[in-house]
Parts: sequence; C-alpha cells; structure tokens
Amino acid sequence: MRSIFVGIFCMVLFLALVEDGHAQIRSKQIRKNNKRIANFKGQKAWFGKDKRYSYLGVSFNALNYFGDLAPLSKKASTDISFTRPGVGIFFGYRFGPRYTLRAAFTYGTIRGDDFESADLNNENARYRYVRNLHFRNRIKELTVTAMFDLFSNEMTYISRAQWTPYVFAGVTVFHHNPQAFVPENSTLPEAGTWVDLQPLGTEGQFADLLETDANHGIKPYKNIQIAIPFGFGVRFKLNQVLDFSLESGVRYLFTDYLDDVSASYVDPGVFDNDLARLMSDLSQVPNAPVSGDPRQTDNPNVQEIMGNTITVVGRDGNSYTKIAGFGYEAPGNVRGNKNEKDLYFVTSLKVAFIIGAQFRRAKFR
Repeated sequence: MRSIFVGIFCMVLFLALVEDGHAQIRSKQIRKNNKRIANFKGQKAWFGKDKRYSYLGVSFNALNYFGDLAPLSKKASTDISFTRPGVGIFFGYRFGPRYTLRAAFTYGTIRGDDFESADLNNENARYRYVRNLHFRNRIKELTVTAMFDLFSNEMTYISRAQWTPYVFAGVTVFHHNPQAFVPENSTLPEAGTWVDLQPLGTEGQFADLLETDANHGIKPYKNIQIAIPFGFGVRFKLNQVLDFSLESGVRYLFTDYLDDVSASYVDPGVFDNDLARLMSDLSQVPNAPVSGDPRQTDNPNVQEIMGNTITVVGRDGNSYTKIAGFGYEAPGNVRGNKNEKDLYFVTSLKVAFIIGAQFRRAKFR
C-alpha cells in the first residue's frame, strides 16, 4: 500500500512540473506575441498578378527643335512657327502601384530656317540670317521609358486615381535624315528639290582635309542615333478602361548634326561636286561659280554685311566669291557651334485603352 501512495505522489509531482513548464512556455510565447503586436506597422500590400495590367494607345504629337539654326543661341530657344505634327503608338505594362514600363514608336518632322526665324534686330541673329542655312528632318524613334506616378494605386486598375502627375525617363533609338532645299536659281540638276545632306559631307566629312584644316578628323555622322528621353505628364481617367494624358518631353542627343550644322566652313575646293559645295555655304552671292539663294532685306545692317564680298582661291585653284565672314576664308571660320548638342522636344496628347486586366468587378443580383 505504501508503494502505491509513493507512486501516486511521484505522478502528481511530475504532472505539476510539466504543467509549470507549459505555463512558462506559454508565458514566454505571450510576451513574444505582445512584443510582435506592439512593433507591428502593417503588412505591405503585394501588387500581385491580379492587379497588374497592360494598355495600348495612340499619341498625337508636336515636335520642336533646338540647335544651330534656332533663333537665338539661348538654351531651349525655338521657333514655334516651325512646330510640326507627329503620330505614335505605344504599349505599357503596369507592374507596381506607381510604376509602369512603356515602349513607343513615334514618327514626326522637325525643321529650322535661318532666313525665316532670325531676328534682324539682334546682332547675333543677324549673322544667322545672312548664313541662310535651313533643314528639315524626319524622325522615326523607338523609345522605352520607365514611368513613376505621383499618386499610387495599391488596388486594381478599376480603383486607379482620377488623375495623377507622372515623370518618365528612358532610352531612345532614332533614325534621322537631314535634308535641304536646293535653290531654284542654282542652275544645278537638283534645283527645286530636297536633297539628303549626310552623303554630301557639307563640313568636309568625306573630303581629303589637311591637318591644318579646322574640321580635320571629323567623321561622317550616323543616321541612327541614341538619345535620352525625359519629361513629365498628367494622366486622367476617362472611364474604367480609358486614360487620357498630356505629356511633354525632351530628347537629349549625343549628336550635333540633327540640322547638318556643327563645326566650321571648309575650303570649297575640297568638294568633288557642285551640289556639296553649294549646300555647305548658302550665303553665296549672285554671279558666284555656283549661285545660291541670296537673301534681300531693307535692313541696312544686313545690306552692309551682304555687300561686303571677297574672293577666295580654293584648293582646286578656282576662285569663289564669298560674303566676308561667311564661307571659307581661313581655317576655323565658324559655321555652327560644336560645343553644344542638338535637342528636340515632343509634346503629346495620348489616349490609352487597358487590355489584359485579370480582375473583374463582382456582380450582385
């Protein structure tokens, strides 16, 4: 009987110890949970596949240019009258509450003309008027940009903000081809037509220049270039699946030949054809070996400049009549400003249609 009581006592003692251990474990767990609750700041919403969506759209664009043929040398100086239309298509993928990746193809034209945009009351612009260069350039670009919305949307496309500002930046690959109009009084077969300027090498890119020539070593520019696009916009929600955007962006270029103008005039005697010789210097005066399109004006300052002519002997041994300060007189006579790259601006109206959305609003009877 005594052994039975001892066994029961030991069992009770064991159960008491186990219960005490469990109580201590529960107490530690409770303190740990309380600490976790105290430090809890909310669970981050996961932007899952059910919230992501794609969209397709079209854009109607306005293109402007800044470069060596701008009205003034001040940054962003542009002639609004040369604004040209463009169109584009784009595809976007929204993968976060603020983030979208967009790819777009855009086609448009830019233009510049010394004669039409130069301010004759400005001494520097007066120089551009007499220089008399012009161009047009049809741009075809493929652009990929990352977009960041100011207002986030943690939910589906249905709950997106009624409007939100955004910024964007990315990379552009574009094809360009500057052209100029050959004066009708030039007596050349191409008179009255637009010609491609890159193959002519108007700054001596294809000529056999000497080391003493200012443009020696300048290589022909490429028609395919890379640019850095960046800008801002505002997007509006029209309905459940349609968005409308107003957007303005800049293309920062790595070329100064969007207008075929960058460095200095070259010796007219280095060109092997009259077309390249003419298009390199359109400030030429009447009765020159190849006549350009002389500009006439009632402004006395311009008349004085255009009346001051000189004769230069080219490397080919021929004599060429030039306006003093324009065309080739000595190495380094400036044609453009090679220290600043060209830019072009794209202002857009965009309409986007949401596709591929996986979420659907619940229907109630």
